[in-house]
Amino acid sequence: MPEIRTGRRKYYDIFSRVYDTFIKLHARRDEGATRDFLVEVPDLEDIPKPVILDICCGTGAVIVAFANKYEESFTIGYDFSHGMLMKAREKPGSQRVRFVEGDAASLPFADEDFDVITCSHALYELKGEARKAALLEMKRVIKPTGMVLIMEHEVPHHPVVRLLFNLRMMAMGSADAREFVKNGLEIYRKIFPSASLTHSPSGKSKLIICRK
Repeated sequence: MPEIRTGRRKYYDIFSRVYDTFIKLHARRDEGATRDFLVEVPDLEDIPKPVILDICCGTGAVIVAFANKYEESFTIGYDFSHGMLMKAREKPGSQRVRFVEGDAASLPFADEDFDVITCSHALYELKGEARKAALLEMKRVIKPTGMVLIMEHEVPHHPVVRLLFNLRMMAMGSADAREFVKNGLEIYRKIFPSASLTHSPSGKSKLIICRK
């Protein structure tokens, strides 16, 4: 793993100790609604045992929600941070999820394994080539009938909130990350034949739905 990714992994290993508290303070009441929205988008009722992968799963909130909704599903939470995965395993319902540690740009799964792949508020942290590699890997492991759901922050409309948002992006030290968040569907349409855009109920996050 490149040195910069190793540094980020150490950062998230430490951050994992307060991550859930931070998200609650940052997202407030939008957290649960945004997660529920993401879980409701794919209609998997007609698939007896859907196979679901959450890339960059963090402390597991999204993938545990999928496991709870689809009790017969086979669910995998995937993250490069050991600390995040340790915290994910502590969540109620996490015993139904398999957690795997690894790099999003190199998935250890066979071709066309998954009915649904999700990645929530994480791709912007990857550099251009690593991000492209991660998207290509998602395309490789999703089934022809499946969908890839990528949720990212939307640029805020309120000037004060937008300023704080831009300061946060600047603090990450990556102009590439800022451009990625601001851009629309171009990067996805270069990889997936189909990519459409919708938004979370609060409007604070955008959801890109990709298909082969």
